[in-house]
Amino acid sequence: MLPQPQGAGAKQRAAICRAEARGLPRPPSRLYATRMSEQRCGLVAVLGAPNAGKSTLVNALVGQKVAIVSPKAQTTRARLMGVAIEEDAQLLLVDTPGIFEPQRRLDRAMVAAAWGGTEGADVLALVVDAKGGLGSKVTDIAESLRDRPEPKHLILNKVDLADKAKLLIHAERLNALLPFAETWFVSAQTGDGLPELKRALARAMPVGPWHYPEDQVSDATERAMAAEVTREQLYLQLHAELPYASAIETEAFKEREDGSVEIHQQILVERPTQRAIVLGKGGSRIREIGARARTELAVLLDRPVHLYLHVKVRPGWDEDRTLYRDIGLDWVD
Repeated sequence: MLPQPQGAGAKQRAAICRAEARGLPRPPSRLYATRMSEQRCGLVAVLGAPNAGKSTLVNALVGQKVAIVSPKAQTTRARLMGVAIEEDAQLLLVDTPGIFEPQRRLDRAMVAAAWGGTEGADVLALVVDAKGGLGSKVTDIAESLRDRPEPKHLILNKVDLADKAKLLIHAERLNALLPFAETWFVSAQTGDGLPELKRALARAMPVGPWHYPEDQVSDATERAMAAEVTREQLYLQLHAELPYASAIETEAFKEREDGSVEIHQQILVERPTQRAIVLGKGGSRIREIGARARTELAVLLDRPVHLYLHVKVRPGWDEDRTLYRDIGLDWVD
């Protein structure tokens, strides 16, 4: 379970929700109550190897879910930004795909998106799975950051699961490769160390007006988030059975007159055997995927959701330029 929102911005959002539920006027916005000269706003690029816990960290700092998570490596495919507030600072947290050695076009596009997400950053935050130790993927990323001029923070994540005796060794080894401005020991899952990290990131943001309204938590469209929620359920329920080669294509996303939303999505797989796995016996698996995704989307979109899922075999879907655009990736050669 994610930690509860921290900071004055989260309290303001809660006050707005309470007022609206009781039919009262919205409380004064902190955005306008705070003098513009006192506001801070900046971009934090969150990067690291696959499965370091980057998306879980972004969700925890924002105070609610904005990025999907699963045990499957390389769950995050495209750049996504979460918006967090800490006192008078607005943090634009760019959740990037894991950086790894690409083998195919989709891999290259994901790695390009990861490095592209660091452009214009005010702080680079390297997230490391403290439980998994320091492999060549981690050290290669650290060395790639050596000549970058931005302040760099090292975040050793999953300390609740790590060998405590090795934490300082990991920190010392990485700081020897690349002197970091700050080193943090946190658990995005339990919330340990996150309040201190969030305050430090807020202090590092440059003075400037907020870029987003205080109640906006992400730059993702509802259509994009709907596809991500379904893909998350696909991975969570078929982690060991379904290969990485699957995608969600949203065919229709429309509002009904009663205020509900109707969503039609295709689950793309490469082979008929994969289609059978997704469907399950008598369609039981896809019904369960749909039911769980529908429940989460109703909460996320704050209205009833009618979700229709279909499974389609499309060999070579990862060579489709249109799908790359829908996913939020640039086509790479």
